[in-house]
Amino acid sequence: MKKPTGASQTAAGQSDGQSARAEGAGPDRVDAINQLFAEFELAYHNQYHKAYGDPDRLALTKKYWLQNLSDFSPPQIVAAARRLVRTQDFLPTLSVVVRACEEGHSLFGLPAPRDAYIEACRAPAPKAAQEWSHAAVYHAGRTSDWHFLATEPEDRAFPVFAHYYREFCKRVMRGEDLQEPAAPALEQSPGRPLSDEERAEEMAALRKKLDL
Repeated sequence: MKKPTGASQTAAGQSDGQSARAEGAGPDRVDAINQLFAEFELAYHNQYHKAYGDPDRLALTKKYWLQNLSDFSPPQIVAAARRLVRTQDFLPTLSVVVRACEEGHSLFGLPAPRDAYIEACRAPAPKAAQEWSHAAVYHAGRTSDWHFLATEPEDRAFPVFAHYYREFCKRVMRGEDLQEPAAPALEQSPGRPLSDEERAEEMAALRKKLDL
């Protein structure tokens, strides 16, 4: 079986690898860009070679994409690429890949921002005791302030929640495991109720202590 030619000939930033890494592109992201182009070559063979058949042009394109996808984690880039090859008939452009990365919440088990907002607002107290669709929803609600979400109208509360939720989503997409909320401690069992005789004895002891 013939190996994908575009991916094998030129790696992302290969001709200027040091400068690419100096701009903050670690090897993991370089690998992700190379894998993205390999996936595209396999899925869109003719379109791919028409667009990127020239090795020099492919090298420049990979470096340009590497710079423009620097806000996204390597797993996010690869997941977006795989989602696109399953849903797009034509070779995706950079803007399509960026959109797929930005909207790829479901690829990481994250609900969409508005669904997360509704979940946070409807969850009863104590919030930490609830079963959340994802820990990011709880942390975004907690950071936004539960009282604020409960008392402010949606046109004020949702933008605040969405801002914090996006930040927590970015952390998840970079590979961070957010800590699940710690359930509040259960109230200790009160034990068996006192008998009438025991209550009378305790009352007598209390009276004696207070000199009544």
